[in-house]
Amino acid sequence: MRSVRDLVGVAVAGLTARWSRTLLIMLGPIIGVSAIVAAVGLTESAKGDLQETLAALGDNLIRGEAAASFSADAPAFTEDVVERINRLATVEGSTATKAVSGIITTPYEAARSYYTAFPTPVVTADEHFLDVMQVELVSGRWLNSFDQDTAARTAVVGIGLADEFGFREGNRTIKLNDLDYGVVGVVERYPLDPVFDNAVIIPASTADADFDVGLEPDTVYVRSDPAFTLETEAALPVAINLGGDIETSTTVLSDALEAEAAADSTLQIIVAAMGLLALIVGGVGIANVMSISVIQRSAEIGIRRALGHGRSLIAWQFLIESVAVGLLGGLAGALVGVGIVVYASRIAGWVFVLSPELDLFGIQLPSHYVGVPTLYLIGVGAALLTSVFAGLYPSVKAARLEPLETLRLG
Repeated sequence: MRSVRDLVGVAVAGLTARWSRTLLIMLGPIIGVSAIVAAVGLTESAKGDLQETLAALGDNLIRGEAAASFSADAPAFTEDVVERINRLATVEGSTATKAVSGIITTPYEAARSYYTAFPTPVVTADEHFLDVMQVELVSGRWLNSFDQDTAARTAVVGIGLADEFGFREGNRTIKLNDLDYGVVGVVERYPLDPVFDNAVIIPASTADADFDVGLEPDTVYVRSDPAFTLETEAALPVAINLGGDIETSTTVLSDALEAEAAADSTLQIIVAAMGLLALIVGGVGIANVMSISVIQRSAEIGIRRALGHGRSLIAWQFLIESVAVGLLGGLAGALVGVGIVVYASRIAGWVFVLSPELDLFGIQLPSHYVGVPTLYLIGVGAALLTSVFAGLYPSVKAARLEPLETLRLG
C-alpha cells in the first residue's frame, strides 16, 4: 500500500463496509451545514424579495397621518391638503384617504353577524391613488372622477378581501350598512401598507353622502423625488399645517420593510450559530465513533502493522476516513440546505438566492436568480475542517497501537 490511491481505497473500503455507522457519523455535518446554508439562504432570499419589492414600489413613498387636534372631532386634514402638498417642489404626486368607522360590510346576509363582530376596514380614496402608490389592479377598474363627482356607490376591494368574499372574477355587489355598492375592481396586494389588502375602498364623496363622514382626509400618501425623500418628509408637516393646529406624523414606508430585513439578519445569525454548534457536536461524534472504530478494528490494524505498514500509513487511513465523512456530510448538508431554501422561497413567493459558485459544476441558473458569495463552499469547508480536527485523535490513537497490543484489544 505505497500509493495514495491504495491508501484512499482502503479508507473508502473501511467506510463502505459499515454503511449504517458511516451514515450516523455523517448526521452531524449534514445537520450543521444544512442549518447554516438554510439560515443564510432564507435570509438572503427574503432580502432579495425586499429589494425586488422596493425596486417595484420605490423607497420614496411617505405617509402622513393627522395625529392630533385641539377640537373634539377626530383628527383630520383640510380638504385642500393634496393641493398644498403638491406645491412642494420635491413632490411628484400625492393622494388622500380616510378611514370610515362604524360601517358593517356584508357580502351576503348570512354573514352579517360575523362581519358585525369583526368589521371590515372601509377607506375612502381618490382617482390618483393607483399612480401615487404604484400598485396594480388584479381585475376591473379603479375609482374615477365620474364616481367622485356623482357620489356613485362603487367600490374596489383589496385582494385579501376579494379572496375571502370570492370576488376575484366579475362584478359583484357588497352591502355597506345595508346600502348596495357595486364592486368594480380588485387591487393587488400592497406590501408597503397592508391595510388596503383587506379593505373596501370607496369614493370620498360617496362616503360623505351616505354616511355623513365629511370630506376631510386623515391620511396622505406622498411620492417624492427619490433624491429628496428625507427633505420632503421634514417639509410635509409645515406644508400641511400652514399655521393651523393639525399635528402630522410622517413615515417613509420603506423603512418598515428595511427594519424587518434587519430583524431577519439577527435571526440568521442565531440560526447559523446553532448550525455551527451542530457542526461542533457532529465533530465530537466523529471523534467518538472513530475512536470506537479503532478498538473494533484493532485486529486489522495489528495485521497491517505486522505486515510492515508504518504508523503514518495507519494514521493517514483513519484521517482520510474522517475527512471523507466530513466532506460527504458537508456536501449532503449543503444540498439539503439548498432544498430548504428553494422550497421555502417557492412557498413564500420570494426571489430565490443561490450562490454563483455552483455554476462551476455546470448548473445553468435562470437569469432571475441572484448570487451570494461562497455560502455553500463555506459550509462544506466548515464541515471538512471540523472532520479534520475530529479525526486527529483517532488517527494518532490507531497509529500508536503495537501489533501485540492489538491481540489484547481484539
